[in-house]
Amino acid sequence: QVQLVQSGGGLVQPGGSLRLSCAASGSIFRLNAMGWYRQGLGKQRELVASISSGGTTNYADSVKGRFTISRDNAKNAVYLQMNSLKPEDTAVYFCNAGVSSSITYARNYWGQGTQVTVSS
Repeated sequence: QVQLVQSGGGLVQPGGSLRLSCAASGSIFRLNAMGWYRQGLGKQRELVASISSGGTTNYADSVKGRFTISRDNAKNAVYLQMNSLKPEDTAVYFCNAGVSSSITYARNYWGQGTQVTVSS
């Protein structure tokens, strides 16, 4: 079994910054691609950013230039640095990780979600 535990988030004013963290623990043979998703009130969950095991990153157009995803393979962790936050970034943010528990078994896991609210 694998757990993804998120930290960070909260309330911030427009233009402010926040950093989200997500740490994986449990039966981990290899961490594959990792990413951050968000779901606004009444909206579908959408991909915000992803990072491959080799460090290749991908961003939604709405956050390019403002958000940065990174990972620390030694700590089994992924981070999302969010700068120049806007009210439309308000959502529950979820981390996601592809985890191989052995050479023959892999699946995706989700973090518990954390609220990010951008408001004055």
